[in-house]
Amino acid sequence: MRKQPKKKNQNIYQIFGLNGTLNILEYKKKKIIRVDIMQGGVAERKPVVNTLIKTKTFPVHRLTKDIFLKKYSGKRTQGIVVTFEENIIQNLPSFDKSSEYECLLVIDNLEDPQNLGQIIRTAECANITGLLLPEHQSVQLTDSVLQVSQGAFIHLPIYRCGNLHQQLRTLKKEGFWIIGVENSVKAMQWHQLDYKRKLVLVMG
Repeated sequence: MRKQPKKKNQNIYQIFGLNGTLNILEYKKKKIIRVDIMQGGVAERKPVVNTLIKTKTFPVHRLTKDIFLKKYSGKRTQGIVVTFEENIIQNLPSFDKSSEYECLLVIDNLEDPQNLGQIIRTAECANITGLLLPEHQSVQLTDSVLQVSQGAFIHLPIYRCGNLHQQLRTLKKEGFWIIGVENSVKAMQWHQLDYKRKLVLVMG
């Protein structure tokens, strides 16, 4: 009988480049599986990188330039790749007894990983409380998404959402105002909203 291929662990991700990897290395709650560094590369010459990897207990592999470039061909790594394990997507908690000010962002029917990564980065800068990502009809978290987010996913809670309509009804019962975002000249401008309340912004 032919063996079925093993299913990849959905909680294992890879980040490359200085911006993203430094965020991972500095964040204590991430379980780092391994760090690959290119000998003589940009990352190896950075004192902050060497300081971080010396104070941690995860495996560090210093690869020759030929081996490193062959392994990570086509990626702009700056000489460093971090593989880590993390349950990034969480179950949505109850906000019934939460503070008066909350602002959740729902992303629906989004298919481009690049766009999702940019939205995560922007949402984190805008102090969004959390991002709701539907399990169906929407792009999921991948290495590409996390790469584009430039480490913002570390500080922005991301929640899974099964039945979006049911979840929005639940949030409404918990005191949230549900607001749809649309591209229309008749729509209210974003800066006209009263953010001193519990809001859910729905995009898509």
